[in-house]
Amino acid sequence: MTTQRNCEGFTRRDCLQVGLGGMLGTGLVSGLRARAEAAVPTNRQADSCILVWLDGGPTHYETFDPKPDAPIEIRGEFEAIATKLPGVSFSKHMTQLASIADRLSIVRSIRHNQGNHGAGNHYMMTGAPPRIPVGCGAFVSFHPSLGSVAAKERSAPAGMPSYFSIPRMSRSGGPNFLGANFGPFVVPDDPNSSSFRVRDVALPQGLTGERFSSRQSIRQQIDRLKRIREEAAGDPLLAVDEFYQQGQELITSPEAQRAFDIHSEPDATRDKYGRNGFGQRALLARRLAEAGVPFVTLYEGGWDHHRTIFSSLNTKLPPIDSSIAALITDLEQRGMLERTLVIVLGEFGRTPKVNSRGGRDHWSNAMSVMFAGGGTPGGQVVGATDRQGYSPVERALSPENFASTVYRKLGIAPGRIVYTPEGKPVRYVSDPTPIDELMG
Repeated sequence: MTTQRNCEGFTRRDCLQVGLGGMLGTGLVSGLRARAEAAVPTNRQADSCILVWLDGGPTHYETFDPKPDAPIEIRGEFEAIATKLPGVSFSKHMTQLASIADRLSIVRSIRHNQGNHGAGNHYMMTGAPPRIPVGCGAFVSFHPSLGSVAAKERSAPAGMPSYFSIPRMSRSGGPNFLGANFGPFVVPDDPNSSSFRVRDVALPQGLTGERFSSRQSIRQQIDRLKRIREEAAGDPLLAVDEFYQQGQELITSPEAQRAFDIHSEPDATRDKYGRNGFGQRALLARRLAEAGVPFVTLYEGGWDHHRTIFSSLNTKLPPIDSSIAALITDLEQRGMLERTLVIVLGEFGRTPKVNSRGGRDHWSNAMSVMFAGGGTPGGQVVGATDRQGYSPVERALSPENFASTVYRKLGIAPGRIVYTPEGKPVRYVSDPTPIDELMG
């Protein structure tokens, strides 16, 4: 018998308990809270997660799930190439990842029903479908992102935020009801530049540490005059203040200064990652993971190929393939791969048929996601799509399964209940079932 769930993933019994708790006291709610918190996993597999977000919806055909036997209008212009795994092929530009396929797990069978960018982004970034559409493919976002949950549940070394997003935040990469203090620190600067410096981890020119501390003291005194009368009623800006305080700590943190000193890397290492923006951001992500940051998102836009997909990917795919392979290899050589989870994905796949403009349109019924490290068994393909790539025919999986896998690997209970500022209980993931093949 299927258990009915409401829009936040609770059984009807859970909802009744919460409602009765409101009428009869906090006992039942407290019990529900205690039960959820007691379910936090202790078998954490990964200390850090580096999530590579290919915004726009990367094609599964031209990356990890080619269909060489399909008609030309479906298989497209790129041939398939052999990988290190017998019988497993990638598309032609994925040469470096094909050479280390024994370290990878490719999931070919994730699907959902959100075919516009905002909704698909939200679903994959949070593990929860969007709830309130407001027209033109937009919606009111509610659930916290994977990175923000990691920031809440996992701490970083003193002076370091728990969540970075480079060089920008995905549209659904924020904290939502968890509060601004669990949002990402965005690093917009280009680490490939010879003048790279992170504004958030360097004092403004001419501002000494003593002057900086004095300014903060004055600000706090002025702020306090207003906050004295507001705190009793609850001040929504307090979370922003905590975020601001994290920024102050970041500025003065020796660990942060070392992590962002990308110029100290040997030239050979920087060359291996690629002397381009994405390659050097991938190297910076490794340095942040090395410093103990639990979650780093690498945002890479430009994957919405409605036209000229093949000429675009001839330029776009090779450096991405090379940089991601370099990241995985570097982590392994440093003894970090086993404790660092690397994921590559976007919001959905692309349509089976190439359109009249030489592109592929949105397709949420099939997509591929790459996993490596963090205790993930290498050398496997999970699930399969049909011979023409329309939909999964083996091991159909959901964004909830994906998000639950990430949480479990980071030692976070995906079914844990947290509370909005209004006291409303919300589960991180309504279906907390991870992808077993990836759990090791």
